[in-house]
Amino acid sequence: MKLLLDTHTILWWLSDDRRLSQIARSAIADPDNQPTASVVAGYEIAYKQSLGRLPSSRGNLRDRFTREGFEILPLSLDHALAAAALPGPHRDPWDRIMMAQARMEGLTIVTVDRVFSQYGVPVLW
Repeated sequence: MKLLLDTHTILWWLSDDRRLSQIARSAIADPDNQPTASVVAGYEIAYKQSLGRLPSSRGNLRDRFTREGFEILPLSLDHALAAAALPGPHRDPWDRIMMAQARMEGLTIVTVDRVFSQYGVPVLW
């Protein structure tokens, strides 16, 4: 199964945080699954670190993603246009882009955020 990891999921995985559910943890660790990180999550992490809202990570984020076996999902114009066309009141642009990416790429998103399922995105938690 191809998994798209929400930003908090990535952070909790990298820090071995107890808030990451056992189901999510097992799915990410399963060698039959492909954990994927959107460039949007990378941006969100780096941006929040630059604002001091997240601690700086040790080393290069790209290298860390690679060591963890995360595939990197680029952002395409088609993803951006699909995100802009999503209905509803959800205003977080990063979530909307990840929703569009998951829908277009056939990914299951690993997130505690239930709003994704309201947009027809398969959710694992």
